[in-house]
Amino acid sequence: MQRMLTSALMQLAVIAAALTLQQAAQAQTRELATKGELLDRVAAIVNDGVVLNSELDAQVEAVSGRLRQQKLELPPQNVLRQQVLERLVLQEIQMQRANRAGVKVSDETVNAALVDVAKRNGLTLSQLPDALAKQGEDYASYRDDLRKEITLSLLRQRDVLQHISVTPREIDQFLEKQAKTPSERKEYNVSHILIAVAQEASPAQLEQAAKRAADVYQRAKGGEDFAKLAVAYSNSQTALEGGALGWRKGGELLAKLAVAYSNSQTALEGGALGWRKGGELPTFLSDVIAALKPGEVSEPLRTPTGYHIIRLNEVRGATEKAVEDQIHVRHILMKTTELADDATVRLKLTALRERILKGEDFAGLAQTTSQDPGSAAEGGDLGWAGPGTFAPEFEQAIAGLKDNEISEPFHTQFGWHIAQVLGHRRFDNTDELKRRQAMEAIRAGKADEETELWLRRMRDEAFVEFKS
Repeated sequence: MQRMLTSALMQLAVIAAALTLQQAAQAQTRELATKGELLDRVAAIVNDGVVLNSELDAQVEAVSGRLRQQKLELPPQNVLRQQVLERLVLQEIQMQRANRAGVKVSDETVNAALVDVAKRNGLTLSQLPDALAKQGEDYASYRDDLRKEITLSLLRQRDVLQHISVTPREIDQFLEKQAKTPSERKEYNVSHILIAVAQEASPAQLEQAAKRAADVYQRAKGGEDFAKLAVAYSNSQTALEGGALGWRKGGELLAKLAVAYSNSQTALEGGALGWRKGGELPTFLSDVIAALKPGEVSEPLRTPTGYHIIRLNEVRGATEKAVEDQIHVRHILMKTTELADDATVRLKLTALRERILKGEDFAGLAQTTSQDPGSAAEGGDLGWAGPGTFAPEFEQAIAGLKDNEISEPFHTQFGWHIAQVLGHRRFDNTDELKRRQAMEAIRAGKADEETELWLRRMRDEAFVEFKS
């Protein structure tokens, strides 16, 4: 009996000791919680990812700095913060989509882009980190931002631009309109505000957007600063980047990214679309802009993406050219995969180049190995092309080649290439050139609206929860 009591007392002692230790641990945890340092918080949950408060703070500071540099008045802090947060949310949605689609940007591509940025600003790559530091930019962060920009550009190319088609009838109609309307041959400097409307918007939401658009229009018409209104109210994905939709080629993308330290570039122009030829304007805006005089603001225009308010800043005459230097080229394209990295693909193309130099048929190898769906069946033949047709890296690689000469493997945003120049000519092709320019103008006009619709669809389909 005594032994049983002793055993019971020991068990009670053990339990009491455990409770004491647990209470001590909880007390220590509470003490650490009250004294601990909060490292970061979630600003928004986006599908299965997040936007961190530190990211939001950094972007707000960067945008505020660029606005001050451009001598634009800052909107209220809560408005600017929400605009920046919405942009980060949309960027996160796009990056998630890019990851699911396997869109990746190699280190070599990023390095090549950095070299190009440095050259555009009269620097070497080794000088770039110091130049960025003088402007308050961290090199590692800048590199990450550049990788994201290229990734999103490739995603947009894949999901939007490749699916924009232009019919011969559209080209004929464009040329007919251009012949009858001299203003189509002019260039326009335009600013733009979008009051977005979700695809599944309720009547109450539509009415609210219409009232907001009317209010912004009256304020702009009354002389209030359009740039400030664009930063504060525009839902266009370019509102915080000056609306720089204008130049879509790869090299121009890099110039835009160089704004962090180059005084020659403008990061924020308050919804500015930049200079556009009449035919390169978004299709739904061309007639509206043609009716405006410099300094005038259009009434809100309703489209599937929302209400658009346009300000015509300047107009200038456009130059036309009919004669150009053309090059006939063919290529073999290979892309990296999870099993074949950049080095592996480059070695494969080097081996193919050696086989061609020893006598094998370029066209035959292109048909069996090239991953370019548009040219592989034609033996890699890209036809005759003028300046600006290809990506800047591609044009740079073939620029110094003589007829029948084959390049070493080189990299572009589309993958790895070897290219062979088949001939050079100076060609007067007024009609052909006009039709090609018309096609490019129509595509550019469609691209803006299609991109906005694409972004709105992804945003509407995503799960987003903002945290206070």
